[in-house]
Amino acid sequence: MSEIKDIKMASAGEMKIEWAKKHMPVLSFLEKRFEADKPFKDVKVSLSVHLEAKTAYLCRVLKSGGALMSVTGSNPLSTQDDVAAALVNGGIDVYAWHAATAQEYERHISMTLDHKPDVVIDDGADLSEALHTRDKSKACNVIGACEETTTGLLRYRAREKNKTLMFPVVAVNDADCKHLFDNRYGTGQSVWDGIMRTTNLVVAGKAVVVAGYGWCGKGIALRAKGLGARVIVTEVDPIRAMEAAMDGYDVMPMDDAAGLGDIFVTVTGCNDVIRKKHFKKMKDGAILSNAGHFNVEINIPELESLSKSNHTARHNIMAYDLGGKMIYLLAEGRLVNLAAGDGHPAEIMDLSFAIQALSLNYLIQNKGKLENKVFSVPRDIDIEVAELKLKALDLSIDSLSDEQRTYMFGETI
Repeated sequence: MSEIKDIKMASAGEMKIEWAKKHMPVLSFLEKRFEADKPFKDVKVSLSVHLEAKTAYLCRVLKSGGALMSVTGSNPLSTQDDVAAALVNGGIDVYAWHAATAQEYERHISMTLDHKPDVVIDDGADLSEALHTRDKSKACNVIGACEETTTGLLRYRAREKNKTLMFPVVAVNDADCKHLFDNRYGTGQSVWDGIMRTTNLVVAGKAVVVAGYGWCGKGIALRAKGLGARVIVTEVDPIRAMEAAMDGYDVMPMDDAAGLGDIFVTVTGCNDVIRKKHFKKMKDGAILSNAGHFNVEINIPELESLSKSNHTARHNIMAYDLGGKMIYLLAEGRLVNLAAGDGHPAEIMDLSFAIQALSLNYLIQNKGKLENKVFSVPRDIDIEVAELKLKALDLSIDSLSDEQRTYMFGETI
């Protein structure tokens, strides 16, 4: 029933999943709770998230709670075939393989929806977009979705604004225990892990251009600075630009930064952030990478049209000859931290996926009660995940006395 590369790779994937599990204590706690309570008994869940070890453990945690899982990846280059095989070996339906063509990727999305899900877990909203367009007939049972990313929420909120959203959506990305840690610390570390392991070059002393200064951009810039780079930030939001300046970074338009950068990282959620006029200004040897969800932030067709030829310079690095200078593109312009690395650290995804699991439970508990809108994660879920993580870290904090509660809130709570 599944469609994966090779089931014989399962043992290698199992080792990866077990390693991740040992470093995800909050999700492990929830797994035990779900095994006892079965909150997802017979609930059909379609999931599209980067298919690697941490995601695989989330799938198993949901399955332990009774969920009927149907799984695919959210990016053709981030799927790890051994992990996919391990999931299938454990009784979960998987439709994905590494380096899928655009047609194969879309087919896998549709196959993941064939069981007509009750709930959807999305990373970039590809499952939900399919349910709103070509796979509408499979949306008959959907009570809601949980969205992992900023990019996905842009798509959902556009549908909400246009009044075409077919079901309620929980904005997992916006939870404090997601974006404050996953987007900042997770992206910040994993992007540089992907760039450094792919290029094997030093970061210190180089000019790094970070396009976009949201939470992900903040993390990427901070780690670049820590590695000894000169950091330049480009932005379209004046408030974020001012924040970047006060954080000690140079701020300028991409038109000016293009000729200065040694390494470029786009993380805006928009398209055409780096395009023809910028390629023409770049230094010989400039390295381009993307950390936004879709591979549209760097205009690759325009780069190809400018180049006299291109060739593979190293695994996951394409060299473009612009006549007198070379420009290098990492991981086909796809998410560099996943297409050229293992993604966010396990301890970080422990928080994000705990939010996902509890948000899924919230949707089920509120079936039929929510409008077709984008909703924030309930604050008590954020607090619970933070408390569980602090406990796992063996950390304790103060609590307010009754007198302090009265002072702060005007009454005893």
